[in-house]
Amino acid sequence: MPFITPRSLLLCLIALLAFAPLLPAAPAQRDAEEIFAQVPRLRPEIISTRPHDPGAFTQGLELHGNILYESTGQYGKSTLRETNPRTGQVIRAARLPDNAFGEGITVVADSVLMLTWRRQACIVFDRTSLQPRGQLGYSGEGWGLAYDGTHLVMSNGTDQLVFREVESFDVVTSVTVNLLGDPVGHINELEYVDGFIWANVWLTDLILKIDPATGGIVSVVNCEGLLTPEERAQADVLNGIAYDKATKTFLITGKKWPKTFEVVFVSDE
Repeated sequence: MPFITPRSLLLCLIALLAFAPLLPAAPAQRDAEEIFAQVPRLRPEIISTRPHDPGAFTQGLELHGNILYESTGQYGKSTLRETNPRTGQVIRAARLPDNAFGEGITVVADSVLMLTWRRQACIVFDRTSLQPRGQLGYSGEGWGLAYDGTHLVMSNGTDQLVFREVESFDVVTSVTVNLLGDPVGHINELEYVDGFIWANVWLTDLILKIDPATGGIVSVVNCEGLLTPEERAQADVLNGIAYDKATKTFLITGKKWPKTFEVVFVSDE
């Protein structure tokens, strides 16, 4: 999705009302407790703070072993990066064509799959060389991508999660992300962990825990306040969730954020 300008923000807020009636027109975090009062509320407890490239327009994060893969967006600047998860150092990067706006990623075996926003192409990279080895087509926009061990799970900025075959990218099924039956939209970056999908909600500091069988929201994480006011003034929205199976912690960051946070999600009630 694009960099936020005042005009585009206004249009996004209008769209937000259409796609996600339960979210506020202006996604102020002070309203989060009221909106999600009927599901458990969580907060991120910081384990460590790590450097992150403040120039990276982060779209997706995926930790595989001791490598943190990161996708970045914007036309003419989109990349797939292999980074050090502790130092944030970019080890190497593959640049996308100038007409491709990079989006979410996931790792499947020896491949890294990366969506594009409006090009309707999922680029398949060799995980060892970071060289592209092919593309998979789809219709509509591409936002977030995860792998549940059987199917790919894809978001497109609406309230839908679409499950796809790994090899063909064919649609298997879909579910509507919902809060007690009412749809919640602007679902963005995805991470699959132990039977649940964790998802950023674009334009907010919220991360949702979603039951993939029903689309129901199980709990909500409010990540407001991770950055200082000075850091926040230079940064864009929260975006990027990775999970470390070894430590059972999450890595979260955002577009143009100077930091990545290693966290666990704890009760905020």
